[in-house]
Amino acid sequence: MRLAEKWQGSWRWMGGLDYGRTQPCRVQGEWVDVIRIGRGEPLVVVPGLAGSWKLVWPLARELARHFEIFLPTLRGDHGNCPILGQGLGQVGDIGESAEELASLTRHLGLREPTILGLSYGGAIALELAAQHSKCLGGLILYGAEARFHRTLGSSIARRVLERFPLPSDNRFVNQFFHLLYGTKPEPGPLVDFVAERIWETDQSVIAERLAQLESFDVSDRLWQIDTPTLVLGGSRDVIVPAARQRALAQEISNARFEMIEDAGHIGFLTHRAKVVRSICRHLQQVKAAV
Repeated sequence: MRLAEKWQGSWRWMGGLDYGRTQPCRVQGEWVDVIRIGRGEPLVVVPGLAGSWKLVWPLARELARHFEIFLPTLRGDHGNCPILGQGLGQVGDIGESAEELASLTRHLGLREPTILGLSYGGAIALELAAQHSKCLGGLILYGAEARFHRTLGSSIARRVLERFPLPSDNRFVNQFFHLLYGTKPEPGPLVDFVAERIWETDQSVIAERLAQLESFDVSDRLWQIDTPTLVLGGSRDVIVPAARQRALAQEISNARFEMIEDAGHIGFLTHRAKVVRSICRHLQQVKAAV
């Protein structure tokens, strides 16, 4: 009972999820589901490696108080829409995903939208900005970098995911998700929520996306990005350390870096109020400068 009372305020939305408006869009001959929530200026949120848009739903709910949020389905995220259950098929490379995102924003009639890319979604957003900078009104990144730094751990993780079916309810396996927090998380509904959403993405899709990240590199094209950019980094991010995210901001003209103290790679969940404040402040400054 004490645990439930402690988490009741910040995670009240878990009692009944309202997924907003669902809009099917035709992109390159296939249907893509887009979740829409909120009112105001458009903000397209590109989800990360696993968990689809459902993992970022708590952040989307907070942002929807200030913006109209668009949550697209990425390639490989089958069956994650509660209404249509459709989505683009086989996982493509990051360049293809960026082009599909550009086509999607045009289909939705979004003129110079702001793109918020989270982790793997940040790579897609960076590729999109490098290709179509003039078509964006703003770029916001969390947990992203210009070139993926392959490690022994990431290589082992990809090979395990490719070759061995893993149980989604195994505590030993799920404890590796603690790396996403930057520190051992306190037991509670957030920990369960993250694990459940991640395992909704097929592990072969996660492995393929890791493989795509291994060849991702826009470091020699950052000069092409000419849009107001905010790079957010968690001070405890062990997946993409804050120093590398700060370096990314330094390589993009008209960009700035902001640290989210005590946050890890999923600080957009654990510290979402701070993240939302930073995003709102940034976009207010961008609007005032126009």
